[in-house]
Amino acid sequence: MTKTETNPYFVELRNAASAAARAQGAEFMALAGQFDGDNDGQVRAIENMVQQGVTTILITPNSSTGVLAAIERARQAGVMVIALDTATEPASAVDATYATDNVAAGRQQGAYVKAALGPAAPKVIMIDGTAGSTVDTYRHNGFLEGIGLKDGDPAIVGRDNANGDQSIAQQKMENLLQRTTDINAVYTMNEPTARGAYAALQARGLRILMGSIDGGCQGVQNVRDGLYAATVMQFPRKMAEEGVTAAVRYARTGQKPSGFIDTGSVVITDRPMPGVPSQDTTWGLQNCWGTK
Repeated sequence: MTKTETNPYFVELRNAASAAARAQGAEFMALAGQFDGDNDGQVRAIENMVQQGVTTILITPNSSTGVLAAIERARQAGVMVIALDTATEPASAVDATYATDNVAAGRQQGAYVKAALGPAAPKVIMIDGTAGSTVDTYRHNGFLEGIGLKDGDPAIVGRDNANGDQSIAQQKMENLLQRTTDINAVYTMNEPTARGAYAALQARGLRILMGSIDGGCQGVQNVRDGLYAATVMQFPRKMAEEGVTAAVRYARTGQKPSGFIDTGSVVITDRPMPGVPSQDTTWGLQNCWGTK
């Protein structure tokens, strides 16, 4: 169960899970929210899956807290629930989580931007994701840790939420640039957000240091083409495959995974910075997810 059916990241997650299920002889179904943040749609989908007798639900929750009651009812009915990509709050609401360490991914982006700015004091705009999502919160906090700032610091000259959507990000960036163009760095929580922010910057003739997170093939190509300086690659295929393997094992043996399983992250850039481990876009295009 993904957040949406349209975001390329969640399409990759769903397709990888479907392929892994076929390879392991498991029945598979996929449902999604209608938009990023559609908690009610996911609650209905959980109830639908339980009624159909599934043994495991793999979910990227739109709200880290809003689906907890529905998840608890599913677990009481004997369904194992695994979070993919996005943790619940508390994490113990599900049996296990397979995901990127999003604090670490945000920290990698922040460390890269800090190194690339050199001695210049940061003047940052932050285009965040969906308010209340653990992914949004963890990446945001990790970025600030990596660049060496705290929320409320005057170096953060503007911020807004774009729900991971390219067109919304462009609109929000345009609005923020009406207030000030005295910036030298942009944080984006994912690559669609980065593309939207880039379009707004380009319309004003601004070339600003920007980082992102995702590692989709389009995003890696964006880095190669110079839309933004770096992205932090994550591995949704690995999340999905390991989640399906755990689901099949549970159905056959009753054995459950537990806790948080980090599926890794890597900085991708053609402008490497001292002290920031990275791979170039050639490696990135060989290891990215999505359509090449």
